[in-house]
Amino acid sequence: MNLVESLEKSLVPNPKIPVLQPGDTVRVHQRIVEGDRERIQVFQGTVIRIRKGGANASFTVRRIATNNIGVERTYLLLSPRIDRVEVLKHAKVRRAQLYYFRKLQGKSARLKERLAVRPTVAKAPPAPPPAAPTVDTPAA
Repeated sequence: MNLVESLEKSLVPNPKIPVLQPGDTVRVHQRIVEGDRERIQVFQGTVIRIRKGGANASFTVRRIATNNIGVERTYLLLSPRIDRVEVLKHAKVRRAQLYYFRKLQGKSARLKERLAVRPTVAKAPPAPPPAAPTVDTPAA
């Protein structure tokens, strides 16, 4: 095992980052260090991409700032600078990377909300009705 692999195994995932999917609207709380002071900066937007890859795993969040300017930020999943991530809502998307989202504006840039998450386990069949009691007759 080389040095890079041993470092990747020693990294601990940030427990304050939930499972994310493309299309999720999230609020990312990031620690910003300015000189000797530290503050929390909040960035809210839509997850347009998730990249896996061990220590390099990241996700990109896009939002529309003032004057209809799109702003994207990429965060490392294992970063200690991320204070927490809140998932506000899930959207119904059919792609893994939502790069087409960059060209859309106004109402066309909205995603349909996924209201209920479908269960992954099938329901058990209903139990059969109880059997009627049997009466024992004496043998002849």
